[in-house]
Amino acid sequence: MNETFVISLLLGSLAAMVPIALTSIGAVISERAGVVNIGYEGILMLSAFFGAIFAELANNGWVGLLGGALTGLVIGMIHGVITVYLKGDHVIPGIGINLIGYGGVAFGILAYWGTAGQHQVAPSAQIKPLWMDAFGNSLSPMVPITIAIAFIAWWMLFKTPFGLRIRAVGENPEAADALGINVELYRFTAVLIASALAGVAGAYLSVDWLGTVTKTIAAGRGFIALANMVFSGWNPIIALGGAFLFGFFDNFAIYIQNNPWLAGTIPWQFIATLPYVVTLVVVAGIIGRARPPKWDGRPYKRE
Repeated sequence: MNETFVISLLLGSLAAMVPIALTSIGAVISERAGVVNIGYEGILMLSAFFGAIFAELANNGWVGLLGGALTGLVIGMIHGVITVYLKGDHVIPGIGINLIGYGGVAFGILAYWGTAGQHQVAPSAQIKPLWMDAFGNSLSPMVPITIAIAFIAWWMLFKTPFGLRIRAVGENPEAADALGINVELYRFTAVLIASALAGVAGAYLSVDWLGTVTKTIAAGRGFIALANMVFSGWNPIIALGGAFLFGFFDNFAIYIQNNPWLAGTIPWQFIATLPYVVTLVVVAGIIGRARPPKWDGRPYKRE
């Protein structure tokens, strides 16, 4: 029984890790290039919605992930044009994305599926597990893919010329520009990569892990991903570990709520706050010590 509990908790934590990890890794890449985006919550919402639509139209969960990535790309293009090419504020567009995400998905569920607040994705449109045991515990193929993406992102950022240029335009775009590096192009590319990863994360919520679309499906994970990015020191591999930590508490809260004995002993409302309390504790502990890229959130204007 204990072994079953440990396996269930571990696999559940890995599943909960995926959306936070993918979004965090994307945020690391974007901010390493100097572009802030606080709109990941909205991207998760919208990509979960459109990912489910794509998956059901094609009857294939992987097409749903592709639809989520495309949704993220479109949103990233809008954010990138405003912040990189039009030299606009980096925070305000993100607020707008979040508002559109929550309002648009709540309306879209009712308008497209005719149900209020929730739609169950057809089983045939969901991604099949990579492995499943006799107790119903399963491992999504997105777990090893996410781990691989974290290591690839680290290698790209710190071991390739492309990654060096990404970091250069976030640390000192004036020097990068003087060396002939197209600052706007690299910043815009970083925003697209980040938004696409967040788009995949959102679609994963609806066509894989949860198998449903709700009007609050993101549940703050976009903001937790931003906190995890800061916790990681803008490092994709550490972000992966932090995502597992947050995923553990997220999954543990779900386990408590679904366990009648524990739910009767500990108020589930208190347990449900665990991921967010941990986020606040982590952020409070690193305030003043985290050092973002020097030009993070600052538009670059060639003089």
